Amino acid sequence: MAHLTQAQRYEISALKQAGKTKKEICEIIGKDKSVISRELRRNCDLRSGAYNPELAQRKYTKRMKEKPKHIRFTEEVKQKVIRELENDFSPEQIAGRARLDGIACVSHETIYQFVWADKKVKGDLYKHLRNRGKKYRARGAYKSSRGIIKDRVSIAKRPKEVDEKKRIGDIEIDTIVGKGNRGAIFTATDRATMMEWVVKLPEGKNALGLANAAVRKLEPVKEILLTMTSDNGKEFAEHKLVSKLLGVDFYFADPYKSCQRGLNENHNRLIRQYIPKKTDFDTVDNQRIEYIENKLNNRPRKKLGFLTPI
Repeated sequence: MAHLTQAQRYEISALKQAGKTKKEICEIIGKDKSVISRELRRNCDLRSGAYNPELAQRKYTKRMKEKPKHIRFTEEVKQKVIRELENDFSPEQIAGRARLDGIACVSHETIYQFVWADKKVKGDLYKHLRNRGKKYRARGAYKSSRGIIKDRVSIAKRPKEVDEKKRIGDIEIDTIVGKGNRGAIFTATDRATMMEWVVKLPEGKNALGLANAAVRKLEPVKEILLTMTSDNGKEFAEHKLVSKLLGVDFYFADPYKSCQRGLNENHNRLIRQYIPKKTDFDTVDNQRIEYIENKLNNRPRKKLGFLTPI
């Protein structure tokens, strides 16, 4: 490294005062002769020509601060980031996918800073973030009033292979409800590929209606399905019917343990980007549902090395 330290500048000054030549000084401190010559020429006192190590260090520091910096967040990169944000990619997905494709980009922290700066000037890029900058509190533990589903099988009995998230066909499922608890959407997520299936439930959270809709939606991939895991909502009361028609083993997570179905919970939050809470589901048609499903399955994912589920 050609740059001199402050300690080396003091050493140069002491050696110079001791009458050492430039050649001797460079041999003592282990630097090339050109480095010493440049140091004495650029950082000396311009009036007296004397070399003062403190003055030399101040000059060096000032020169480094004023030196033009390489700008990575160019206008071209900025426009690409804006396009991807408007496509609802997260900053981490944008940065990660760029690395995968060998495209110039900045870190996800820089993208977040860009989004918050945009928000301060009344921009709306933050609205494309999953939580729009909001922080969520973990659900507290309290007694369930949702009743007990007949013949439910606990997640404790689920094969350990499911926890590894390596094989295709282990599905987490849930529902999203509309304004005033009217209307519902069924969601299913494959733990290994992060593939998402979304379908609007014409009968809301009716258990039999959900079972029929889930079977119709997942029947095309029936041959690869192995297990299903849901929460303890009464809408899954017809789990035995789903299990029979799709040939899967059905398990229930522990009450208020959403982390046991964390991937599906996360995907539901992604869906909320497109269908915010308090949305009247009568205004959400099947074409909109298909659009959202397609968007999720074509998002680059960190877990997949920034490939997409598709």
